Amino acid sequence: MAGISDLSFRILNRRFGCEFAFTEMISARALTYRNSNTLKMLLADPSDRPLGMQLLGNDGKVMARAIELLREYKPDLIDINAACPVAKVTSRGEGSAMLSEPRRLFEMLKTVVSVSEVPITLKIRSGWDHSSVNAVDVARDAQEAGVSAVFIHGRTREQGYSGEVDYQTIRKVKEALAIPVIGSGNSFSAPMIKKMFDETGCDAVAIARGALGNPWIFRETEHFLREGRLPEQHDIRELIETMKLHLDLVVEADGEKHGTTKFRKFFAWYVRGLHETRSVRSRAFFAETRAQMLELIDELGRSHFRTRLTSGTKRSWGDQ
Repeated sequence: MAGISDLSFRILNRRFGCEFAFTEMISARALTYRNSNTLKMLLADPSDRPLGMQLLGNDGKVMARAIELLREYKPDLIDINAACPVAKVTSRGEGSAMLSEPRRLFEMLKTVVSVSEVPITLKIRSGWDHSSVNAVDVARDAQEAGVSAVFIHGRTREQGYSGEVDYQTIRKVKEALAIPVIGSGNSFSAPMIKKMFDETGCDAVAIARGALGNPWIFRETEHFLREGRLPEQHDIRELIETMKLHLDLVVEADGEKHGTTKFRKFFAWYVRGLHETRSVRSRAFFAETRAQMLELIDELGRSHFRTRLTSGTKRSWGDQ
């Protein structure tokens, strides 16, 4: 997730059961220019494994050069992004725009597979719009090109991140391929992830926005798939401890000023759905130091001291 899944975010989520993570989306062209911000996005440490690195681009030669440069970072796999729906990406013919040029995508995939020393995977959407749902054909081509797995978000580029997930198309992709298929879309809770497995028969499910302010989704999903029921929900104390841990990880990685500013959006995600947090949430967007942010987190804890987290996708707090 661009601007989100940096090293600190990945380390936090691994502590809650995330077994495989990806870097932020990397522009292949920026990587070949050794752009400093791009290189920073590739930072990892021994605890941040196994790790996938996702490349964005549409030129086979540039992508091949980028893959060669990635070798020094030792990715466990490289994912090719043909799914990003953002206009500034698709206007360059990258991301989900590649779904409208399946032959070009096929040739690019053959090139990158031929030069990579680690498995290559492909991330796609169901199609560009409802009239051009071509995920099955694109996925078949990708398998022929030699990719090791296909990730598919069950929405078109036109849908973005809204509307219904097309489970049927994901199932068709799964039935058409011999390689693993990973489903994506609406993975916001353990029951919704179970639905993805049940509806599509996919081999795995990717969790993205569902982890925003909710690293517990990984252990909850593991428990739900194993036991058939949700585990006991985390309480306010664990929420506060987790927010502080995340803040410290971000500050350590980015420095106090930039780290505190970056954490503002995470603060909002952590308190999403809690009662009576508008004031503290608003003030968090003006916090400029770690101490100021810690005080707001502690205030949140004090105001909900004798409360507990109830189950469900929305959060509410009541007396214990």
